[in-house]
Amino acid sequence: MELEDVPGVGEKTASALSQLEDPERALREGDVAAIARAPGISEGRAAAIARGAIRRQHGDDGGFLATDRAREIYRDALGLLKERAETDYAEKRLETFYPSVAPSRISEVREFTRQAIKREPDPAISTALEGVQPLETPSPVRVRERSLATADAERYAAAQRRFPELSIEVIEDRQDVAELARSYSTVIVLDEAFAGMDVAGDVQVRTDVQLGSESDGRSVDLETTAEIVPERLLTFFAHNRGALQAALRVHEAADLEPAVDPERLRGALSQVDDDGTVVGDGELDRLSRAVDDLDAAVGTAESVANDHLRAAIGERDVTIEGRDFLSLVEQGARVDSLLSRELHEEYEEAIRKAREHLADALALSDGEPELAERVFGGEPTFPVERNEEAVSRLRTELSAARDRRAARLKSELAAELSALREPVETLVADALELDVELAVSRFYREFDCTMPTFLDDELGDRGADSAESPGIEVVGGRSPLLDVAFESVEPVDYGVSGVTLLSGVNSGGKTSTLDLLALLTILAQMGLPVPAEEARLRRFSGLDYYAKSQGTLDAGAFESTLREFGELADGADGRLVLVDELESITEPGASAKIVAGILEELDRQDATAVFVSHLAREIREAADFSIAVDGIEAVGLEDGELVVERSPVRNHLARSTPELIVEKLAGESDAAFYEGLLEKF
Repeated sequence: MELEDVPGVGEKTASALSQLEDPERALREGDVAAIARAPGISEGRAAAIARGAIRRQHGDDGGFLATDRAREIYRDALGLLKERAETDYAEKRLETFYPSVAPSRISEVREFTRQAIKREPDPAISTALEGVQPLETPSPVRVRERSLATADAERYAAAQRRFPELSIEVIEDRQDVAELARSYSTVIVLDEAFAGMDVAGDVQVRTDVQLGSESDGRSVDLETTAEIVPERLLTFFAHNRGALQAALRVHEAADLEPAVDPERLRGALSQVDDDGTVVGDGELDRLSRAVDDLDAAVGTAESVANDHLRAAIGERDVTIEGRDFLSLVEQGARVDSLLSRELHEEYEEAIRKAREHLADALALSDGEPELAERVFGGEPTFPVERNEEAVSRLRTELSAARDRRAARLKSELAAELSALREPVETLVADALELDVELAVSRFYREFDCTMPTFLDDELGDRGADSAESPGIEVVGGRSPLLDVAFESVEPVDYGVSGVTLLSGVNSGGKTSTLDLLALLTILAQMGLPVPAEEARLRRFSGLDYYAKSQGTLDAGAFESTLREFGELADGADGRLVLVDELESITEPGASAKIVAGILEELDRQDATAVFVSHLAREIREAADFSIAVDGIEAVGLEDGELVVERSPVRNHLARSTPELIVEKLAGESDAAFYEGLLEKF
């Protein structure tokens, strides 16, 4: 699939999509989360791209919804589905569902729906889903103790793109590498020409590092990335910790088999701090504390030594009074010879205590105490002072040990996480897709839905245009789009074949019947369940739904409306046409003739049409063929309110509201006036 062949994908978007691991798979499967990982593409934009790719795959031009009212019903239906999703992702993913004319697309979604409605919604799953979101790639974290080096200009540019976390350096010879080794804990040289060189420090020569895009070899690339810049994987898992833990909870609540071992993932996550630092290693913690506490520990050790000497000098009986001696010392008198002669043992003891305190305070181990010994010692002095060069050396050694330990732990943990990188994507994707399924399942259950039957499939070779086949037939249909609680909606039974006029009293439910037919058709051709006990329909080539006009149109608008119906009449084959009181566009007499002409043309084509009209008699008289007239009948008035039978009666011209009122008055009075009026209906 050429990316730019997808509707709505231009050169810039195609370039962004090409950076995905497998853009064709993402487009083919409508994977909104994967598409949204492309640079600069939001989830909303990803949903539109996925929808365009699906349409292209099924050869669908997307023109099923031909009018504003049809598109409005679709948006309302989609809104009902999205309201039942827990995650933003599921809402966007549901936007890839649309009414299609392609049997392959409808069948694809119907299979998805059959699996979805088997899912049992559970509050525990819903709660867990609240924390799930598509995995994100965090911004690169600058790594200052490691660098890459190369003598090749192209390799240098590629390395900058591939490893933005690291410093990339240009080298010419061994001396340049040696200089870098003094500035960085680790230097990774990318040129084979430098192999075998002997340079002090941690210098590695790697010729296996891939510098192309991640799609050049993802599995190998992840392994190499874990070795070169493990911080990338660590920050990825740290950044997505909440989503990963929530996805695990979803799988557990839904009793699904996760793509990754939960204990292994939880164990790995417990070793990463929120900033991507490895935690839980005692030795690393010791070294980190030693580096952080070094200055304070050295200062305290100085105090320990000086307090010991100060006490010893104050109590010692020497050639001069101890207090006088102390006073001289504090005034800066030279005392090294005096200390050496008179207080040699006390000085050695003070130095021992200082060294011991420093070693204990920093929890030094192995050869580290030897470095600490150099901090104090040498010629006797008072006050005892640290050896700054030795302190600096100790700090350098401790920092290097800490960094080496951290680097090793990062590499080891990143190596483990690299094996989990792709499985966790599947883990989260499965949880998000479950939310999509559960949204459909909730819709199915809350609105008492059923899977509709397509007459094209049921009739086989006889075809949906067979005389025994209606265009659409519903039993117990209830619209969730009405402004009343769904439980209060009266069910409707209705079937339409060919061209039909629908008559009935005002507020009797004619418009809501059209809405129901439109909703059922849209949902069915989306591949989704419909709110009815039973529903059978043909697979329509399009839906034209014209809402009621607000008042008589002026000449220009009237002409525009006629042009619109003229275009419809030229291509109505296989379409469902719903029209609500078209007569309101002009005078009643002219309206009846216009509607009759439109119906004549639709009848000559293979269209299914329902026209709501109060001019059924006039239209039938003006038409050159026998038009079927159905009626939503009001069975009477009760306390001034109409009592209506909501299901249309086939081949029945419904009585109007005025006729019912006149009939009521005639029954209540002996006046001949009302009887005369009633005879005129």
